[in-house]
Amino acid sequence: KHRWSRAAMRMRAETVLAMATVRGWPVAGVLLLLLGVFQAEAQEGILRASSKETSLKIREYCIIFNAQWMPLPSTLTNATNYQLQDLTSTVLCNSSDVPAEGIKDKLVVVMRGNCTFIEKARVAVGNQAKALLIASNTGLIPPSGNTSEYDQLQIPVALISYADVVSMKKVLGNQISATLYSPPVPSMDYSILIIFFIAVGTVALGSYWSGIEEPESESLSPESRSKTRRGSKNEDTANILTPITVLFFVIIVIVMIVLLYFFYKWLVYVVIAIFSVASTISLFNCLWALVRRIPYCKCSFMCSNRRIEVRLVVLALFCVSLAAVWVVFRNNDRWIWILHDCLGVAFCLNFLKTLKMPHFKSCVILLVLLLIYDVFFVFITPLFTPNHESIMVEVATGSGSGSGEKTTGTNLMELAVAPAPHNEKLPVVIRVPRLVPSVATLCGIPFSVLGFGDIIVPGLLVAYCRRFDVETNGYSIYFILCTIAYAAGMMLTFVVLIVMKMAQPALLYLVPCTLITCTITAIARKELRIFWTGSVYEMMTPVDAASEETTAALIEPVSENPSEI
Repeated sequence: KHRWSRAAMRMRAETVLAMATVRGWPVAGVLLLLLGVFQAEAQEGILRASSKETSLKIREYCIIFNAQWMPLPSTLTNATNYQLQDLTSTVLCNSSDVPAEGIKDKLVVVMRGNCTFIEKARVAVGNQAKALLIASNTGLIPPSGNTSEYDQLQIPVALISYADVVSMKKVLGNQISATLYSPPVPSMDYSILIIFFIAVGTVALGSYWSGIEEPESESLSPESRSKTRRGSKNEDTANILTPITVLFFVIIVIVMIVLLYFFYKWLVYVVIAIFSVASTISLFNCLWALVRRIPYCKCSFMCSNRRIEVRLVVLALFCVSLAAVWVVFRNNDRWIWILHDCLGVAFCLNFLKTLKMPHFKSCVILLVLLLIYDVFFVFITPLFTPNHESIMVEVATGSGSGSGEKTTGTNLMELAVAPAPHNEKLPVVIRVPRLVPSVATLCGIPFSVLGFGDIIVPGLLVAYCRRFDVETNGYSIYFILCTIAYAAGMMLTFVVLIVMKMAQPALLYLVPCTLITCTITAIARKELRIFWTGSVYEMMTPVDAASEETTAALIEPVSENPSEI
């Protein structure tokens, strides 16, 4: 979740764990669980420009500045109006770049060059300029340099997009007056409500779906249904996260995030490819669960001695097409977030349906280990990294040691302002644009984000509660209470983010809320032992199935015809 502080306009965003699967937990480990927090420093301001020829023409443009050098006024009332002078034909690296008429008392706009921001500012101050804007053709980053040197300059320095400078001159002409200011960004944004309903709805729907029998088994006799259920359970044994597989799974997660930290600019495309395939399959499974219940349009054809329904092929092509559109336009933030969220929700739903926890013990081990993993990689790793940033932050923002996107001085998370070309982002979060207009919405498309893991990891526990209720005829007590606990934990996470104005790992609140609720419920119902071991629900192993079939064969009536013995 993005948050800005009042003084320095800090932007922070949180993402948590991402779990992905095509079929079974090993593939999920390869796709990555990313449990982390977006956290980056950014100072965003507004250039309010007006034409001297007509006061009716007013335009506002985004600027990026370093608040440690000189903070801008927070309101227009306290801001100073300057006459803007366009020197984008020069880089102002030395006094020879200053025109003959001078730049005294002007807001000067120059191009970026080989010299530092401090050198440009020193030339501007030496020629009595009042403010300095540096036009950039690349991504915008806050001006950086030696703070002690800048203390001697005392003029505002900011970056602006060169395209905005061209647009400004085209709309307002050559006689332009401008004001620089940086209004505070609202802490509360209504986009978190959308995030909340998406998260809670996905967890509730996916968990409920995991306890529903397939339509084919509903029409069978009780005896046939029992055999079908045993067969499906044996087939799903590979999708069970037992305590041993949980430990192995967490090891894979740790290895993958470390590899991403060192080789981000290559592995990010692997993650994008795997997500596109996994989301396609997930979307197909989700839609097919609905389409198959429609009693119409069941025409089919034969292929390799198998009868295939036409609507199944059409649905598959539809899902592949949507995933292909996402791959092509994945960096178009203005609208692709809608398709990205649809694929992400389908991915989470299919994950909760496919992967199964055999007992509460596995749930506790998984949630606690991932909570420790989250805290370590967010809060402890900055003590070991060269730039004192957490590995989780570096991976989440795409600035790992192998990304090639490092900057000196203050860093800026490109997601919130003007993304640098080809700066790929990991597709592991639900994203919703901020809805309240502010300087952040002027400077780009800031998003409220929630990691897939915030949905999937607690969702696996909720799904186990749902299946436990089904097996024990518990009237959905565990399922309902655990879903409410998840919603309460999510609300607590948002409240802490708003009040503290700093990123918090969501699992820090979701894990205690869900685990404590389930434990208290099991104790109150005197079912803690069976809930912990899953002895009623736990899926049969092939040995169990074989022994049951042998027992059934022994109790079959003996034929009266001796020739058949």
